Amino acid sequence: MTRLLLAITLMCASLGQAVANVAVKSVRFWQAPDNTRVVFDVSDAPEFSTSILNNPERLVIDIKKGKLDLKLDDVAISSTLIGKLRDSTPPDNQTLRLVLEINNRFDVKSFALKPYGQYGDRLVLDIKDLAKQETAPVIESPKAGQSRDLIIAIDAGHGGEDPGAVGPKGTHEKDVTLAIAKRLADKINAQKGMKAVLIRTGDYYLDHRKRTAKAREKRADLFISIHADGFKDKRANGSSVWVLSQRGAQSEMGRWLEERENASALLGGEDSLNLSKYDNDVAKVLLDLSMYNAVGSSLDIASSVLGEMKHVVPRLHKPTVQQAGFLVLKNPDIPAILVETAFISNPKEESLLLSKNHQDKLAAAIFKGVHKYFEQRPPEGSMYAMNKVNRHVISRGDTLIGVAQTYQVSVNDLRSKNALTSDVVRIGQVLVIP
Repeated sequence: MTRLLLAITLMCASLGQAVANVAVKSVRFWQAPDNTRVVFDVSDAPEFSTSILNNPERLVIDIKKGKLDLKLDDVAISSTLIGKLRDSTPPDNQTLRLVLEINNRFDVKSFALKPYGQYGDRLVLDIKDLAKQETAPVIESPKAGQSRDLIIAIDAGHGGEDPGAVGPKGTHEKDVTLAIAKRLADKINAQKGMKAVLIRTGDYYLDHRKRTAKAREKRADLFISIHADGFKDKRANGSSVWVLSQRGAQSEMGRWLEERENASALLGGEDSLNLSKYDNDVAKVLLDLSMYNAVGSSLDIASSVLGEMKHVVPRLHKPTVQQAGFLVLKNPDIPAILVETAFISNPKEESLLLSKNHQDKLAAAIFKGVHKYFEQRPPEGSMYAMNKVNRHVISRGDTLIGVAQTYQVSVNDLRSKNALTSDVVRIGQVLVIP
């Protein structure tokens, strides 16, 4: 009799598991300017379907063999796009039906994500607010005699459900990078002839392609991705600046960083140049040329930024610019650099990253490095190009008369422009050419 009861109990338990083995444990919302991501944390890989209903706007989610392990009334909806989350009558007794009431016309992309890092299985809904979808900007070329601003795209790494590296005190990389990015944007916008574009303005996730696409859409002259590194050894410390390597990482640390940063796409689920009009051989040549030029400029900009950062950080992790195959830098038509501001996994550097004063110093150093580069190599048509001042660095054998003859200016004008009291010049001295 005991064995019979045990068998019946086990059979009922197995039937119960078969009917409801995907539990919805929590729901999270991440609002971006034109969309909201809804993440259902579930106990197992979900089998689901979605459908859109109109008048009023609703999104129906059916999860097979699903059940609720939370009270929907307790879910905080941090999105102006979504009015309510409720359950509804399912099509059968083996389906959990949930309904999102949406405040505007919308479209949706849905997918499941496997466990990764701190997260388990997830059902993700990316809901686009069609009333706020951005149209491609119309960017007019400056007229003859007019100049344009340099556009600097600033990408705060990670965001939303992707926290990035987490410090010993629980500091999230995504929060630190956004704070530094905003400070950098303020400094750029205060500089005449420059304009900042923040790729991410709040706490939400953007995949790598959307980040670079937004920079290209704004016709950025430079893409800066800001990060705060993490490593398994808490003793690791120092700042570094990276550019794209077409051959992959150059060091063990580079390979590890490359894998870590690129893997963030797994947390969020996710065409560079338009070369479709060319045949394969021509397209490859054009892409190689564009990549070659962009990587070359990226190296020079990165060197300038690294040269300024060494004055404000306790230590450089690497004294030279590093290269790796970060996805976010794979933007062949725009120079791009990735700044690892510090190791957030190091307790001392985590504290520094939380300091507003240090954040400002980091932003100032990055700005100064970028500003110096564009002063020397301004893009055609920019205000920097129109206002470029010719300079001459005195080398061995140079004389004031010789410099004046080279630039076809008078010695008196050259002396006056540089406030010289004699014709004596020294090696390394910089003369402004009138």
